[in-house]
Amino acid sequence: MARSKPSDSPAPTGKAGRAPGSGSRGRGSGSTAAPAAPAGKPGKAPKLGKDGRPKVGRMTKLRNNARMMKQAYSLTRKNDPKLPWLMLIAFVVVAGVVELIGILLSAPIFTIAFAVLLGLLAAVIVFGRRAQGSAYRQVEGQPGAAAWVLEGMRGDWRVTSGVAGTTQLDAVHRVLGRPGVILVAEGAPSRVRPLLAQEKKKLARIVGDTPIYDITVGDDEGQVPLKKLNTHVVKLPRNLSAAEVNALARRMSALGGPKMPVPGGPLPGGRQMSVSQRQVRRR
Repeated sequence: MARSKPSDSPAPTGKAGRAPGSGSRGRGSGSTAAPAAPAGKPGKAPKLGKDGRPKVGRMTKLRNNARMMKQAYSLTRKNDPKLPWLMLIAFVVVAGVVELIGILLSAPIFTIAFAVLLGLLAAVIVFGRRAQGSAYRQVEGQPGAAAWVLEGMRGDWRVTSGVAGTTQLDAVHRVLGRPGVILVAEGAPSRVRPLLAQEKKKLARIVGDTPIYDITVGDDEGQVPLKKLNTHVVKLPRNLSAAEVNALARRMSALGGPKMPVPGGPLPGGRQMSVSQRQVRRR
C-alpha cells in the first residue's frame, strides 16, 4: 500500500523555524543565504585633498595627463608639421650617444634601457618647447594674451585679470606673489600708462611699503615680450613671506574683482586648446 505524501504545513515560528532567507541554514535546501547588509549604515566618505575636493586616483591622473598630452600634440602638430621629425631626431641622437658610450665601456646591453629613457626624455623636451613656442605665436597680439600667460604660471601667484581697461581692449592685470604686487599692462602704451599710474596710486593706500612692480607687454624698448613675461615675473626678487602674502591678499580683497571682461581664450580653437597648451607649458 502506497504511502500518502504529507501535506505542507506552515513553518513554525521562533529560532528553530527561521526561513533560509533569515540567515540560518534550511533543512534539505543545502544552501546558505548571504547575510543582509545592516540598514542605516552610511557609505564611506571620499578622501579630500588640501583644496577640499575629493582626491583623484593615481591611475585617473595618469589617464588625464595622457589625454591632455595627446590633445596638445595633435594641436601643436597642426601648426608645426616639423614636430614629429624633430622629436624623432632628438630621440635617435640622444639614444645613440648613450649607446655609443655603453659600447665604449663594453656594456652595450646594460645601457639600452638608459638610452631609450633618455631618448624619450629628449623627445618630450623638444615637444614641450615647440608646443610652448606654437602657443605664444598664436596668442601674441590678441586681447587677453598676457592674462593667459599669467594664469598659467607655476607657483603661488594670485592673478586678477582685467582690474582696469579701455574700450579698445587695453587691460591691466594684477598679480600678487612673493615679490609683492605686480601690475601687467597689455595694449597701446599711450593708453595703458595712465591706467598703470591710477592702479599704483590706488594700491599704495592699501599695501603700504610692499613693492609694486609695473610691466608693459610689448616688443618696444622698455617693454617685456610676451614669450618672456613668465620668466621675467618669476625672476623678480622675493620680498614677502608666504604669511605676508596671505595677509596682503585679505587686505586687497577690499579692492574687489575685475572691472572689465577679459577674453578667456585668446587661442583659436576654443578653451580646450588653451588648457592643453597650458598644461604642456607648465611641465
